[in-house]
Parts: sequence; structure tokens; C-alpha cells
Amino acid sequence: KSSKREWKPLEDHSCTDVPWLLLFILFCIGMGFICGFSIATGAAARLLSGYDSYGNICGQKNVKVEGIVNSGLDLTHKKYVFFLDPCNIDLVHQKIKSIALCVSACPRTELKTLADVQKFAETNGSTLCSYELQPAEYTTDPRAAKLCPKYPVPESAPIPFFHRCAPVNISCYAKFAEALITFVSDSSVLHRLISGVMTSKEIIMGLCLLSLVLSMILMVIIRYISRVLVWILTILVILGSLGGTGVLWWLYAKQRLSASALETQIAKDNLQALLIYAIAATVFTVILFLIMLIMRKRVALTIALFHVAGKVFIHLPLLVFQPFWTFFVLILFWTYWIAVLLFLGTTGSPVPNEEGFVEFQMAGPLKYMWWYHIVGLIWISEFILACQQMTVAGAVVTYYFTREKRNLPFTPILASVNRLVCYHLGTVAKGSFIITLVKIPRMILMYIHTQLKGKENACARCMLKACICCLWCLEKCLTYLNQNAYTATAINSTNFCTSAKDAFVILVENALRVAAINTVGDFMLFLGKVLIVCSTGLAGIMLLNYQRDYTIWVLPLIIVCLFAFLVAHCFLSIYEMVVDVLFLCFAIDTKYNDGSPGREFYMDKVLMEFVENSRKSMKEAGRGGGAEGRELKPM
Repeated sequence: KSSKREWKPLEDHSCTDVPWLLLFILFCIGMGFICGFSIATGAAARLLSGYDSYGNICGQKNVKVEGIVNSGLDLTHKKYVFFLDPCNIDLVHQKIKSIALCVSACPRTELKTLADVQKFAETNGSTLCSYELQPAEYTTDPRAAKLCPKYPVPESAPIPFFHRCAPVNISCYAKFAEALITFVSDSSVLHRLISGVMTSKEIIMGLCLLSLVLSMILMVIIRYISRVLVWILTILVILGSLGGTGVLWWLYAKQRLSASALETQIAKDNLQALLIYAIAATVFTVILFLIMLIMRKRVALTIALFHVAGKVFIHLPLLVFQPFWTFFVLILFWTYWIAVLLFLGTTGSPVPNEEGFVEFQMAGPLKYMWWYHIVGLIWISEFILACQQMTVAGAVVTYYFTREKRNLPFTPILASVNRLVCYHLGTVAKGSFIITLVKIPRMILMYIHTQLKGKENACARCMLKACICCLWCLEKCLTYLNQNAYTATAINSTNFCTSAKDAFVILVENALRVAAINTVGDFMLFLGKVLIVCSTGLAGIMLLNYQRDYTIWVLPLIIVCLFAFLVAHCFLSIYEMVVDVLFLCFAIDTKYNDGSPGREFYMDKVLMEFVENSRKSMKEAGRGGGAEGRELKPM
């Protein structure tokens, strides 16, 4: 029924999926409750100010904990946490296995003996041994071996904002960062790399700006070079497949001629392997040619859509900045999420452990707040990304279904954001929740696979990887369907399920065209990313080659190329999104309109030319044969 229902683009707007919006708001309130609970229970103070092994928060007066000696102390003047053995790290439980004390100052120089520790306490007033020992007893009391720091005490400095004394020398954490220590153990290499980055920082910033400019330019001119890129791609694929197949058959023939002189089993195995490879390559080449033959007429639609997408960015220049806003909002949310996560790590009630020290643990249902917080990370991140998709879809839909482009809103992007906030937040919440339901099992399976690495048998390992792969494929398919569902919602203002069903029907009816756009189009965009990275890298090589103030410029070049790829990916992903939205609009337009009075097309002139050419080809093929006529049918 939905496929036969009349579509009325942008004619009316109504709220969609309101219950899901209410559910999302309740979920966000739960996230806020977790943050408030962790702060109210003192977790924020324990995280920022730090606490010792007896449950005392540094820098303030404390309350006595039953059964724990040295608790309830007044540590107003002792504002820093000091670990007696800071290099003793428990990799399994990810914490420092050492007694923690509150001190008034961190040791800024290495202390090699207990006498040095005693002198430091007398000079600076900072006692580095346990509270029950006085500085005069450091060198005479036999308990000092356990209650004083392990010497030599490394040089330490307080971590900004977190009041922990951390060793200055990173080699202290050799077990924790073994790979890094191996690399930077030669300080001369590290110094040369850092000096290379610092000396060429202006060039790095300039090249990063160049990659940004190149990405914007490419988004404008790609509509003019799309046809050339498609032909280059076609020629490369043909030559590559034919060349690879020919080389394999040539190697097989050459090996067979010389096989009479080599009657060994190895020679026979190699000959048989070459034959299998050559046959497989031949089958692959034939299948590839057949696919290209079937899809050759649908490539023209991909070129036309890329051409129109370039016009969209000219009329809607604010689309270019969508990745920046999305990235900025994600960074803000992730910062908040990590802060609350750290709060949760120190929240709870003080409980004595086996060693007589204090640990903070949550009891009852509160201990499951971790899982709620992790689900919140996935759902809200997906919600933010889905808001970007809905915003882009709404703006492109407005452009496509506005016949006179002069009548476009002053800022279609802001108009799309306004429609999203007023009508469609529930749809976005529902779509992002569906992706979350798929991501969570995949992440659990990946965690299980990591924990059981080297312990499970081959069959279990294979099954785990297969399940992870299937869930990944399902997630990608649902993400693509969600994006088209958001487009259908932006067009007709229907709820998520109806929009997804309508979009799915349209995509199935145009399966071959969808395949053509997703293969040829994606590869064209990949070539664009390669072009930007190579151009930026080449400019970097030319500029860095003339610098003589440093020794190594490999690291600056790697930084520039990584940044260029990230920028190109962000910008061209928006371009890909625009092409997908345009295709769905085009498919709906050609299905429900035929160009007759009262049912005029909304499409651009370039797409109109494609439809007219398809109709002419259809008529010509109709005289010669029905099969080809059906092949050229526009929709």
C-alpha cells in the first residue's frame, strides 16, 4: 500500500515517532542522574583532589571509616597523592598496586636513600612515609621498609587539575608501554622527531589548510570530471583483470613446458596451483565483464547525480561545514562521557579490602550504572550522527523539490535543522536506537574474542569471527537503510517504519542502479581521497625538502597525510550522502511523475536529459527487441 500511496513532498509537516522521543528524553535524564549521583556521593572530589589508601580525600577534613586506621584525618595542607611504588602497575586490573598517601609536595628530585627522604621531609615539610611514622623515625624504625617509598624515589611532578604525583621519567612505566619505550629508548631519535615537528610546524599547518582547500575545491569540480573518472575507472578495471588473467595463464604455460624436466612433487603442486588461480581469474574476469555489460547504461545516472550534487553544494554552501559541527558536538559529548566515567570509577561507599585499605564500591542495582553509561555512549553518538544525516537529507530534499531555485529558503540548512528539532527528533532517536541494538552485541562478542584470545579452540574462534562479521554487515545495511528512511521522512513527514518501508520498496525496484551508484560512485570518491592525500603529500615533500633546520621530516609528512585523509573522508562522505539522497528523490520523482501537465518533473535539467535519452533508447530497443527495451526502462 505504501508503494502506491501518493507522495506529497514538503507539502505538510507533522511530528513523527513522538513516543521514541519521550523514551530518548527519559534515557538522557537517566544519564544526567548518573552524573549527579556520582558527584553527590563525592566521586568528583575524589577524582579531582585524589584520595589515599585509607579513604581520606587530600586537601580537606575527612570522616572516620569504621575499622580503618589512619582514616578521618585532617589533610587540609596535604593536597597531592603520592604512591610509595608508582611503577608497580597491575595490567589486569589497570591500577597502581601501591599504598597511596596525601603529601604537601611532590619530590622534584630523585631521592636515592631513606636519609634523602628524611631530609626532604624536614626541608619541605612533605612526609613521604606513612602517617604513623615521624620524619625522625625514617632511618631508625624497622617498619620504614614497608611504610616508606621504594627507593630510589623517582623525580615526580603533579598532574595538572588531578593532584597526583607522577614520575617524570616515562621509563618507569616500561611494562605498561613496552612498545613505546622500545621506540623512544634512543632519546636522540625521539629528539630528532620532535625537533622535526616543531621546526616545521608552520609548514604542517599550511599543508593541513591546503588539504582543507583541496577538499572544498574537489567537491565543486567533481561534477565536471565525473565522466572522465568513470572512464578511467572502467579502463583500469578492464586492463587490470585482463592483464592479471593473462599473466597467470602465461606462467602456467611456461611452468608446464619446463615441468618435464622437473618431476618433483613441489613442481607438480605449483603447476596445479597456477592452473587453479588462472581458472579462478578467468571466471572472475568473465563475471566482471558481464556485470559491466549489464550496468553500462546505469553508469550514466551516476555521472548525472554527481553533476547535480556539485550544483547542490553551490546553492547550499553551508553543507560543507556539516562535518565540523558534528565533530564539535561529538567531542563535547565524549568529553562529558569520559568525565562521568572517571567519576563512576571513584564513586560508591568505602569498603575495607583484604589488605586493610579502603576501596569504593557500589552495591545493589547501582553497580549496573556502568552498562547504562556505555549504552548511552553508543546511542547518543549514533543520535548525533543521525541528526547530521537528517539535516543533510532535509536540505537536499528542499533543493530537489523546489522547482524555482530562486525560491529556496535563505538558509536551507537552518530550515532543515528547524524541521528536525520541531518534528523529527523521535524518528532520529528510533533509527539510532536500532543501530545501537546491533552495535552492542557486536562489541560484546569482540570483547569476548579479545579476552579469550589464545584460549579458545579453532572452531569457537571461527564462530566468533563469523558472528562479528555478520553483525558488522547487518549494521552497515541498517545504516544505509536508515539514511534513506530519513530522506523519506524529510520528503513526506512519515514515521520511521513507514519511511523505511517506502524507501526499501524504492531501492528494491532500482537495485541495479543502487549497485551502480554504490560501486562506481564510492570508487570515484575513493579516488578523490587518494588525489587529495597524494597532492598534499607531494606538496609536503617539496616544501620539507628545502628545510635544513632539522634531520628527520618523516613524522611531519605522516601527520600531514593522515590529516589530509581525515579531512577528505569527512567532506566526501557528505558528498556521498548528498548523492544517495538525490538518487532517492530522483527515483520517487520518476515513479510518480511523467512530465505531463499536472505531473511535471522536479528534477534538474541534467537528470531530465538522462530520462529523455533513456526514453529514446527504449523506443529504439522496442522496435528491435523487448529484452533490451526492458533493460533501458528508466524506472
